[in-house]
This record gives sequence, C-alpha cells and structure tokens, in this order.
Amino acid sequence: MAKTLRRSAAFAALARALATGARGGPSLGARLAALPRMIRATARREYDGGLRLAMMAAATAYIASPIDLVPEIPLMVLGLADDAVLVAWLAGSVLAETERFLEWETRRGQVIPGHAVP
Repeated sequence: MAKTLRRSAAFAALARALATGARGGPSLGARLAALPRMIRATARREYDGGLRLAMMAAATAYIASPIDLVPEIPLMVLGLADDAVLVAWLAGSVLAETERFLEWETRRGQVIPGHAVP
C-alpha cells in the first residue's frame, strides 16, 4: 500500500511539473503547441532548427518502425534498451528544442527589421 501511495504521489508531482513547466520554463502544453510553428519556421528557413528537426524525425521513424537494428525478440532486454535510450534522447531533444524555439520567438518579436534597437 505504501509503495502505491509513493508511486501515485510521484506521478502526481511529475504531472504538476509538466503542466506548469519545470524551473519556470514553458509548460508541456506550450511546448507541444510550439511544435507546428517550429516546423513551419524551419521550413521557411526563418529558424535554424533544420538538422535538429531532421534528427528528431529520424528518431521518431526508427521508434515507430517495425524494422529494428537491434531486434526485440531474440535479444529481449538489449532490443528494448536501444528503443528506450532513443525515446529518452528524443524526449530531451524535443523539450530542449521547443524551449530554444520559444525563446527565439520571443526575441524575434522584439526586433524591428532594419533598425537598431537600443
């Protein structure tokens, strides 16, 4: 019973942190809403996230693909470990890149094209 209470408290704390944004950063909802804008800005060559987005898209395709470099069935734990590492990297990359994009968006709104701002 005590383990269940600790586990549910940990998940509740994680949900609160994701909803409000850890360390004062943007919330998970704001980050997810920024993804389509980030992709559009990158496609228009306004934002410099092309290589990072391509790597995230490749990681997503690898995770979703039924073809695996390290197959799960014969190698069990190792087969799942490569996917777990990739999921962790992808989650961290999406969080970092969306935060970077949101900062870029904020700074971009403060710049007047063709004029120096004191």
